[in-house]
Amino acid sequence: MKDNVHSVFISICALVCLILIGFCFTACNDDEHKDKISIVCTIFPQYDWVNQIIGEKTDEVEVTLLMKNGTDMHSYEPTFSDMAKISTADVFIYIGGESDEEWTSKALKNVSNKNQVSVNMLEVLGDKALVEEIKQGMQIEDEESGEEETDEHVWLSVKNASIYVGYFAQKLGDIDAVNKEYYLENAKKYLNNLQELDTEYEKAVEISQNKTIVVADRFPFGYLVKDYNIEYFAAFPGCSTEVNASTETVTFLANKIDSLELKYILKIDGSKDKVARAVKDATISKNQSILTLNSMQTISSEDMRNGVTYLSIMQQNLNLLKEALTNE
Repeated sequence: MKDNVHSVFISICALVCLILIGFCFTACNDDEHKDKISIVCTIFPQYDWVNQIIGEKTDEVEVTLLMKNGTDMHSYEPTFSDMAKISTADVFIYIGGESDEEWTSKALKNVSNKNQVSVNMLEVLGDKALVEEIKQGMQIEDEESGEEETDEHVWLSVKNASIYVGYFAQKLGDIDAVNKEYYLENAKKYLNNLQELDTEYEKAVEISQNKTIVVADRFPFGYLVKDYNIEYFAAFPGCSTEVNASTETVTFLANKIDSLELKYILKIDGSKDKVARAVKDATISKNQSILTLNSMQTISSEDMRNGVTYLSIMQQNLNLLKEALTNE
Protein backbone atom coordinates (compact mmCIF):
# COMPACT_ATOMS: atom_id res chain seq x y z
CA MET A 1 0.00 0.00 0.00
CA LYS A 2 2.81 2.39 0.95
CA ASP A 3 4.55 1.62 -2.35
CA ASN A 4 1.38 2.49 -4.27
CA VAL A 5 0.97 5.80 -2.41
CA HIS A 6 4.64 6.56 -2.99
CA SER A 7 4.28 5.84 -6.72
CA VAL A 8 1.22 8.08 -6.99
CA PHE A 9 3.05 10.85 -5.11
CA ILE A 10 6.03 10.60 -7.49
CA SER A 11 3.71 10.65 -10.52
CA ILE A 12 1.95 13.79 -9.24
CA CYS A 13 5.27 15.51 -8.58
CA ALA A 14 6.49 14.62 -12.05
CA LEU A 15 3.30 16.01 -13.60
CA VAL A 16 3.58 19.25 -11.62
CA CYS A 17 7.21 19.60 -12.73
CA LEU A 18 6.24 19.12 -16.38
CA ILE A 19 3.52 21.73 -16.05
CA LEU A 20 5.93 24.19 -14.43
CA ILE A 21 8.55 23.56 -17.12
CA GLY A 22 5.93 24.07 -19.84
CA PHE A 23 4.82 27.28 -18.16
CA CYS A 24 8.40 28.53 -18.04
CA PHE A 25 8.93 27.79 -21.71
CA THR A 26 5.66 29.50 -22.60
CA ALA A 27 6.56 32.52 -20.49
CA CYS A 28 9.96 32.70 -22.14
CA ASN A 29 8.42 32.45 -25.58
CA ASP A 30 5.91 35.16 -24.69
CA ASP A 31 8.72 37.41 -23.51
CA GLU A 32 10.65 36.69 -26.67
CA HIS A 33 7.56 37.50 -28.77
CA LYS A 34 6.96 40.72 -26.84
CA ASP A 35 10.51 41.80 -27.57
CA LYS A 36 9.55 41.93 -31.23
CA ILE A 37 7.90 45.02 -32.66
CA SER A 38 4.49 43.95 -33.96
CA ILE A 39 3.09 45.54 -37.11
CA VAL A 40 -0.35 44.60 -38.47
CA CYS A 41 -1.18 45.52 -42.08
CA THR A 42 -4.62 45.14 -43.63
CA ILE A 43 -3.64 44.93 -47.32
CA PHE A 44 -0.74 43.60 -49.39
CA PRO A 45 0.87 46.90 -50.53
CA GLN A 46 1.32 48.05 -46.90
CA TYR A 47 2.72 44.64 -45.99
CA ASP A 48 5.22 44.67 -48.85
CA TRP A 49 6.36 48.24 -48.19
CA VAL A 50 6.95 47.51 -44.49
CA ASN A 51 8.94 44.39 -45.33
CA GLN A 52 11.10 46.39 -47.74
CA ILE A 53 11.81 48.84 -44.90
CA ILE A 54 12.64 46.28 -42.19
CA GLY A 55 14.87 44.29 -44.55
CA GLU A 56 16.81 41.68 -42.58
CA LYS A 57 15.40 42.73 -39.20
CA THR A 58 12.75 40.01 -39.28
CA ASP A 59 14.02 38.68 -35.96
CA GLU A 60 13.18 42.04 -34.39
CA VAL A 61 9.98 42.98 -36.24
CA GLU A 62 6.93 40.79 -36.82
CA VAL A 63 4.71 41.84 -39.73
CA THR A 64 1.21 40.39 -40.09
CA LEU A 65 -1.00 40.64 -43.18
CA LEU A 66 -4.72 40.34 -42.47
CA MET A 67 -6.21 40.21 -45.98
CA LYS A 68 -4.52 37.35 -47.78
CA ASN A 69 -5.41 34.40 -49.98
CA GLY A 70 -7.36 36.61 -52.33
CA THR A 71 -9.64 38.21 -49.72
CA ASP A 72 -11.36 41.27 -51.17
CA MET A 73 -11.15 44.33 -48.93
CA HIS A 74 -14.79 45.20 -49.68
CA SER A 75 -16.06 41.97 -48.12
CA TYR A 76 -13.40 41.32 -45.45
CA GLU A 77 -14.58 40.47 -41.94
CA PRO A 78 -11.86 40.16 -39.25
CA THR A 79 -11.71 36.99 -37.16
CA PHE A 80 -11.33 36.96 -33.38
CA SER A 81 -7.64 36.18 -33.92
CA ASP A 82 -7.30 39.17 -36.26
CA MET A 83 -8.85 41.50 -33.68
CA ALA A 84 -6.54 40.15 -30.98
CA LYS A 85 -3.52 40.79 -33.21
CA ILE A 86 -4.65 44.36 -33.79
CA SER A 87 -5.30 44.92 -30.09
CA THR A 88 -1.72 44.18 -29.05
CA ALA A 89 0.09 45.52 -32.13
CA ASP A 90 2.67 48.29 -31.85
CA VAL A 91 1.65 49.58 -35.28
CA PHE A 92 -1.68 49.10 -37.06
CA ILE A 93 -1.93 50.23 -40.69
CA TYR A 94 -5.33 50.44 -42.39
CA ILE A 95 -6.93 52.27 -45.32
CA GLY A 96 -9.42 54.43 -43.44
CA GLY A 97 -12.15 54.42 -46.08
CA GLU A 98 -15.72 53.26 -46.21
CA SER A 99 -14.73 49.64 -46.84
CA ASP A 100 -12.96 49.22 -43.51
CA GLU A 101 -14.47 52.04 -41.45
CA GLU A 102 -16.92 49.93 -39.46
CA TRP A 103 -14.63 47.13 -38.31
CA THR A 104 -11.48 49.23 -37.82
CA SER A 105 -13.35 51.68 -35.58
CA LYS A 106 -14.39 48.74 -33.39
CA ALA A 107 -10.85 47.37 -33.37
CA LEU A 108 -9.35 50.72 -32.38
CA LYS A 109 -11.79 51.07 -29.47
CA ASN A 110 -10.56 47.79 -28.00
CA VAL A 111 -6.80 48.27 -28.30
CA SER A 112 -4.95 46.93 -25.25
CA ASN A 113 -1.58 48.37 -26.31
CA LYS A 114 -1.96 51.98 -25.18
CA ASN A 115 1.24 52.97 -27.01
CA GLN A 116 -0.02 51.70 -30.35
CA VAL A 117 0.63 53.82 -33.44
CA SER A 118 -2.34 53.59 -35.81
CA VAL A 119 -1.85 54.73 -39.40
CA ASN A 120 -4.87 55.77 -41.47
CA MET A 121 -3.64 55.82 -45.07
CA LEU A 122 -6.24 58.32 -46.28
CA GLU A 123 -5.35 60.68 -43.45
CA VAL A 124 -1.66 60.43 -44.34
CA LEU A 125 -2.49 61.34 -47.95
CA GLY A 126 -4.52 64.33 -46.76
CA ASP A 127 -5.71 66.69 -49.50
CA LYS A 128 -4.06 64.50 -52.14
CA ALA A 129 -6.88 61.97 -51.67
CA LEU A 130 -9.25 61.88 -54.63
CA VAL A 131 -13.00 61.67 -54.85
CA GLU A 132 -14.17 58.55 -56.68
CA GLU A 133 -15.12 59.74 -60.14
CA ILE A 134 -18.37 58.87 -61.87
CA LYS A 135 -17.60 58.95 -65.58
CA GLN A 136 -19.94 59.24 -68.53
CA GLY A 137 -21.42 55.84 -69.42
CA MET A 138 -20.52 54.32 -66.06
CA GLN A 139 -23.18 52.15 -64.42
CA ILE A 140 -23.81 53.16 -60.82
CA GLU A 141 -25.90 51.72 -58.02
CA ASP A 142 -28.84 53.73 -56.69
CA GLU A 143 -27.12 54.53 -53.39
CA GLU A 144 -24.12 55.95 -55.26
CA SER A 145 -26.19 58.49 -57.15
CA GLY A 146 -25.30 62.03 -56.11
CA GLU A 147 -22.91 60.90 -53.38
CA GLU A 148 -19.25 61.77 -53.22
CA GLU A 149 -16.99 59.04 -51.88
CA THR A 150 -13.25 59.17 -51.30
CA ASP A 151 -11.30 56.90 -53.62
CA GLU A 152 -9.79 54.30 -51.28
CA HIS A 153 -7.42 52.73 -53.81
CA VAL A 154 -4.56 54.99 -52.81
CA TRP A 155 -1.84 52.37 -53.32
CA LEU A 156 -2.38 52.26 -57.11
CA SER A 157 -0.11 55.25 -57.54
CA VAL A 158 3.66 54.98 -57.50
CA LYS A 159 3.76 58.60 -56.37
CA ASN A 160 1.53 57.80 -53.37
CA ALA A 161 3.68 54.76 -52.60
CA SER A 162 6.67 57.07 -52.12
CA ILE A 163 4.70 59.12 -49.59
CA TYR A 164 3.75 56.02 -47.61
CA VAL A 165 7.18 54.39 -47.63
CA GLY A 166 8.77 57.55 -46.26
CA TYR A 167 6.05 57.89 -43.62
CA PHE A 168 6.19 54.24 -42.51
CA ALA A 169 9.99 54.32 -42.24
CA GLN A 170 9.88 57.42 -40.06
CA LYS A 171 7.21 55.95 -37.76
CA LEU A 172 9.11 52.68 -37.39
CA GLY A 173 12.29 54.59 -36.67
CA ASP A 174 10.51 56.56 -33.94
CA ILE A 175 9.49 53.29 -32.29
CA ASP A 176 12.82 51.53 -32.79
CA ALA A 177 15.46 54.25 -32.46
CA VAL A 178 18.31 51.72 -32.41
CA ASN A 179 17.56 50.65 -35.99
CA LYS A 180 16.21 53.96 -37.25
CA GLU A 181 19.10 54.69 -39.65
CA TYR A 182 18.88 51.17 -41.05
CA TYR A 183 15.15 51.60 -41.78
CA LEU A 184 15.66 55.02 -43.34
CA GLU A 185 18.47 53.72 -45.54
CA ASN A 186 16.32 50.82 -46.77
CA ALA A 187 13.48 53.25 -47.46
CA LYS A 188 15.83 55.52 -49.41
CA LYS A 189 16.91 52.65 -51.68
CA TYR A 190 13.32 51.58 -52.23
CA LEU A 191 12.23 55.14 -52.94
CA ASN A 192 14.84 55.27 -55.70
CA ASN A 193 13.22 52.19 -57.26
CA LEU A 194 9.80 53.81 -57.03
CA GLN A 195 11.14 56.97 -58.65
CA GLU A 196 12.62 54.99 -61.53
CA LEU A 197 9.30 53.23 -62.12
CA ASP A 198 7.42 56.53 -61.92
CA THR A 199 9.71 57.93 -64.62
CA GLU A 200 9.06 54.86 -66.79
CA TYR A 201 5.31 55.46 -66.52
CA GLU A 202 5.69 59.11 -67.47
CA LYS A 203 7.84 58.32 -70.52
CA ALA A 204 5.56 55.51 -71.70
CA VAL A 205 2.48 57.73 -71.67
CA GLU A 206 4.35 60.68 -73.17
CA ILE A 207 5.46 58.77 -76.29
CA SER A 208 2.16 56.94 -76.87
CA GLN A 209 -0.18 58.33 -79.51
CA ASN A 210 -3.25 56.92 -77.80
CA LYS A 211 -4.06 58.32 -74.35
CA THR A 212 -7.34 56.49 -73.65
CA ILE A 213 -8.17 53.11 -72.14
CA VAL A 214 -11.51 51.32 -71.81
CA VAL A 215 -11.98 49.13 -68.73
CA ALA A 216 -14.99 46.82 -68.95
CA ASP A 217 -14.98 46.30 -65.20
CA ARG A 218 -14.73 48.13 -61.88
CA PHE A 219 -12.24 50.99 -62.02
CA PRO A 220 -9.92 51.32 -58.99
CA PHE A 221 -7.13 53.05 -60.96
CA GLY A 222 -8.21 56.66 -60.45
CA TYR A 223 -4.90 57.69 -58.86
CA LEU A 224 -2.83 56.04 -61.57
CA VAL A 225 -4.62 57.66 -64.51
CA LYS A 226 -4.54 61.06 -62.81
CA ASP A 227 -0.79 60.76 -62.20
CA TYR A 228 -0.10 60.38 -65.93
CA ASN A 229 -3.07 62.16 -67.53
CA ILE A 230 -4.57 59.01 -69.04
CA GLU A 231 -8.17 59.29 -70.22
CA TYR A 232 -10.45 56.36 -69.43
CA PHE A 233 -13.96 54.96 -69.62
CA ALA A 234 -15.17 52.14 -67.38
CA ALA A 235 -18.21 50.02 -66.63
CA PHE A 236 -18.40 50.62 -62.86
CA PRO A 237 -16.81 52.76 -60.09
CA GLY A 238 -13.93 51.23 -58.13
CA CYS A 239 -15.92 50.04 -55.12
CA SER A 240 -18.99 48.90 -57.02
CA THR A 241 -20.45 45.48 -56.28
CA GLU A 242 -21.99 45.20 -59.75
CA VAL A 243 -20.90 42.30 -61.97
CA ASN A 244 -23.44 42.56 -64.77
CA ALA A 245 -23.38 45.60 -67.04
CA SER A 246 -26.52 47.02 -68.56
CA THR A 247 -27.06 47.10 -72.33
CA GLU A 248 -26.58 50.87 -72.21
CA THR A 249 -23.17 50.58 -70.52
CA VAL A 250 -21.97 47.81 -72.84
CA THR A 251 -23.08 49.78 -75.90
CA PHE A 252 -21.47 52.99 -74.66
CA LEU A 253 -18.09 51.30 -74.10
CA ALA A 254 -18.27 49.43 -77.41
CA ASN A 255 -18.98 52.70 -79.25
CA LYS A 256 -15.97 54.31 -77.56
CA ILE A 257 -13.75 51.44 -78.68
CA ASP A 258 -15.09 51.71 -82.23
CA SER A 259 -14.69 55.49 -82.46
CA LEU A 260 -11.14 55.39 -81.05
CA GLU A 261 -10.28 52.21 -82.99
CA LEU A 262 -8.91 50.61 -79.83
CA LYS A 263 -7.46 47.12 -80.04
CA TYR A 264 -7.54 46.34 -76.31
CA ILE A 265 -10.21 46.03 -73.64
CA LEU A 266 -9.08 45.98 -70.01
CA LYS A 267 -10.43 44.21 -66.93
CA ILE A 268 -9.06 43.85 -63.39
CA ASP A 269 -7.72 40.94 -61.37
CA GLY A 270 -10.20 38.71 -59.59
CA SER A 271 -13.07 39.31 -61.98
CA LYS A 272 -14.30 37.24 -64.89
CA ASP A 273 -14.22 38.65 -68.41
CA LYS A 274 -17.98 38.44 -68.89
CA VAL A 275 -18.47 42.20 -69.27
CA ALA A 276 -15.31 42.56 -71.37
CA ARG A 277 -16.51 39.84 -73.77
CA ALA A 278 -19.95 41.47 -73.98
CA VAL A 279 -18.33 44.80 -74.90
CA LYS A 280 -16.08 43.07 -77.44
CA ASP A 281 -19.06 41.35 -79.06
CA ALA A 282 -20.84 44.70 -79.29
CA THR A 283 -18.01 46.35 -81.26
CA ILE A 284 -17.88 46.45 -85.05
CA SER A 285 -14.63 44.50 -85.49
CA LYS A 286 -15.01 42.13 -82.51
CA ASN A 287 -11.27 41.43 -82.59
CA GLN A 288 -9.94 43.23 -79.51
CA SER A 289 -7.63 41.50 -77.02
CA ILE A 290 -8.61 41.47 -73.34
CA LEU A 291 -5.86 42.45 -70.86
CA THR A 292 -5.95 42.24 -67.04
CA LEU A 293 -4.65 45.08 -64.87
CA ASN A 294 -3.70 44.06 -61.33
CA SER A 295 -5.29 46.12 -58.54
CA MET A 296 -3.56 44.02 -55.82
CA GLN A 297 -6.86 43.11 -54.21
CA THR A 298 -6.55 39.37 -54.84
CA ILE A 299 -2.92 38.64 -53.85
CA SER A 300 -2.56 35.18 -52.30
CA SER A 301 -0.01 33.63 -49.97
CA GLU A 302 1.20 31.57 -52.91
CA ASP A 303 1.78 34.74 -54.94
CA MET A 304 3.93 36.12 -52.13
CA ARG A 305 5.89 32.87 -51.82
CA ASN A 306 6.53 33.11 -55.54
CA GLY A 307 8.14 36.51 -55.07
CA VAL A 308 5.32 38.84 -56.12
CA THR A 309 5.96 42.39 -54.88
CA TYR A 310 4.38 45.81 -55.20
CA LEU A 311 7.07 46.83 -57.68
CA SER A 312 6.71 43.70 -59.80
CA ILE A 313 2.94 44.18 -60.06
CA MET A 314 3.18 47.86 -60.93
CA GLN A 315 5.82 46.99 -63.54
CA GLN A 316 3.43 44.43 -65.06
CA ASN A 317 0.67 47.04 -65.09
CA LEU A 318 3.00 49.41 -66.89
CA ASN A 319 3.81 46.77 -69.51
CA LEU A 320 0.09 46.22 -70.12
CA LEU A 321 -0.58 49.95 -70.34
CA LYS A 322 2.24 50.34 -72.86
CA GLU A 323 0.54 47.70 -75.00
CA ALA A 324 -2.90 49.26 -74.64
CA LEU A 325 -1.71 52.81 -75.26
CA THR A 326 0.49 51.84 -78.21
CA ASN A 327 -2.66 50.20 -79.63
CA GLU A 328 -0.84 48.00 -82.11
